[in-house]
Amino acid sequence: MVTPGRRRQAVQVLENEFGVSQRRACRVVGQHRSTQRHQPKPKPSDEEQIRKWLRTFSRARPRWGWRRAYTGLRAEGFLVNRKRVHRLWRDEGLQVPAKRRKKRLTGVGVTVGALSPCQPDAVWAMDFQFDRTIDGRQIKLLNIIDEYTRECLAIVVDHSISSEKVVAVLERLVIERKAPEFVRFDNGPEFVACAVADWCNTATVGAMFIDPGSPWQNAWIESFNGRLRDEHLNRWQFDSLLEVQVLTEDWRNDYNTNRPHSALNQLPPTRYHQNWVTAH
Repeated sequence: MVTPGRRRQAVQVLENEFGVSQRRACRVVGQHRSTQRHQPKPKPSDEEQIRKWLRTFSRARPRWGWRRAYTGLRAEGFLVNRKRVHRLWRDEGLQVPAKRRKKRLTGVGVTVGALSPCQPDAVWAMDFQFDRTIDGRQIKLLNIIDEYTRECLAIVVDHSISSEKVVAVLERLVIERKAPEFVRFDNGPEFVACAVADWCNTATVGAMFIDPGSPWQNAWIESFNGRLRDEHLNRWQFDSLLEVQVLTEDWRNDYNTNRPHSALNQLPPTRYHQNWVTAH
């Protein structure tokens, strides 16, 4: 009971359930009698509609908080400010479960800004993730993003991914977009293989390997991996490889076109890329 509205409700409960006077109930709760007798302003006509929208949003996006809800409300034409959305979000009891704090990383290496992208397709970042289907079989995911626009260019899902398959995905992306200036990855066996090195030489793409034990040097893809794990992989129990592939591709498209990104002025990656192309 930290707000006047909650204390007002507590006073009413004491009066109705125990038959005490308003004076005594206010003294017990710690509420001023003038505050208790104050008549609040009538609720705006659109408040119930906003509350219903927030509840629907929270069910559809359980890992998105009130800030992205505010962005979605504004995009749909609601004239609300951030403080009002935050207040209604708390009144509805909506909350994103807190994640466990990670251990402090230790290791060698340089800062991630040693080569920061300045335009789209300057640096692509790549990394692997792992999960399992309900029958215990391992699933391997190859994630590729554009570090500047934060677009997820591809998520390849299979039981195993070889260096030849990595090269095939890169060749497909080069045809769809264009070859990047650099590709950033760790020292995994699929990336240090001769097939990937030959492709980089043929396509005149620079290869940047992070230092062993220094994942922060590949910070953009690590951040994306966390979003993928938190908002998608941890929410589903997959029955088959085909189900993982279909649902993951749907999530990738939704991430690129609908998910507002705090580093992109609350714009989704695809729209941010389009705005950059228009401006340049």
